[in-house]
This record gives sequence, C-alpha cells and structure tokens, in this order.
Amino acid sequence: MTPEEERRLVKALRRGDEKAFNRLVREFQTPVYNLVYRIMGHRREDAWDVSQEVFITVFRAIDGFRGDAKLSTWIYRIAVNHSRNRLKYLARRRQGQHDALDDVREKRMSASEEFQSSIPRPDNEVEGLRAEAFLKKAIAALDPEQRAVLILRDVQSMTYDQIVEVTGLPIGTVKSRIHRARQAVQKAYKAWKGS
Repeated sequence: MTPEEERRLVKALRRGDEKAFNRLVREFQTPVYNLVYRIMGHRREDAWDVSQEVFITVFRAIDGFRGDAKLSTWIYRIAVNHSRNRLKYLARRRQGQHDALDDVREKRMSASEEFQSSIPRPDNEVEGLRAEAFLKKAIAALDPEQRAVLILRDVQSMTYDQIVEVTGLPIGTVKSRIHRARQAVQKAYKAWKGS
C-alpha cells in the first residue's frame, strides 16, 4: 500500500466507511493473525480472538492514529499489546499450557490446511515435523517479551527500527531480547539434538 493509499484509507476509516474497514481487514488479516498466532504460542482459538480484538481496537482508535509511523506498524503494535495482555490473562487463569487434546487437534488442523505439491520421503517428513514441533515448543517456552521481538525479527522479518516502532522499546533492549531469545532456543535445540 502506497503512502497516498494509506492516507486515503485512514481518512475513510475516520469517516466510518464500511468498505474501507473491509479493505483494512483484507489487507492485514493474515499478517496480524500470523503474528498473534506465533506470539500466543500457536494457540489457534486465542489467536483468532485476539486478532478480532485488534481490528475492533483499530476501528475504535483510528482517530488517535497520528501518522508518525506506517499504518501497518501501528496495527502490529496493537497486535503485540493485545497478545501480551491475553498471555498475562491466561497466566493468571492458569491456562497457559496446552493439554494433550489441543496438541492432537492442532496437528490434525495443520495437516488438513496445508497443501503439498510433492510427496516427501517419510523419514524426512517425520524429522521435519519433529524439528518444527520442537521449535514451536522452544519459542512458546520463551518469556513473552522475548518471544514477541524474536517473532517480529525472525518470522515477520522486521528491521530493528521497525521493531522499536512496534514495541516502543529502546533499540538496545530489542537487540538484547532477541539475542537472549536466540540463545535460549539454540541451547534448547542443542539439548534436544543431543537426546
């Protein structure tokens, strides 16, 4: 979206234009959901709920958007904040862990949603699934603050400056959290491969 298109979209949103809101959702629904899903530790239902809350907040708070940053940066900041708040809520409610049924349901849903154009070798597929499952668990086990910046950097491919804009953290804090998160995942990976 060009800066001019963004300005027109924000103007239309401020007028309460339903078509503009639909365009906003179409444009950002997938990236917001993917970001929230990863921050939430791959909990689909919570990620879906938080994603919806993000768009409601954007709609209600669009008058407060000053345009100092890109619209996407502002939306991602809202998504990160909502994700953090939900994680804190879940921790208070002691629902931060998956149960075995959730894990089975997640695997079945993932398998049905993915389309593969070629059939992989079974041994490669099993090893890949094991590594993917390990990485998901290792990232989910990180402190939520570390998890958020790691996902923004290594999954969303944001620059450090963009992460500073999204999180509002000083650049040194962003870099140190990413570094510590990577070290924790690497340490866990080495222990996992050694077992």
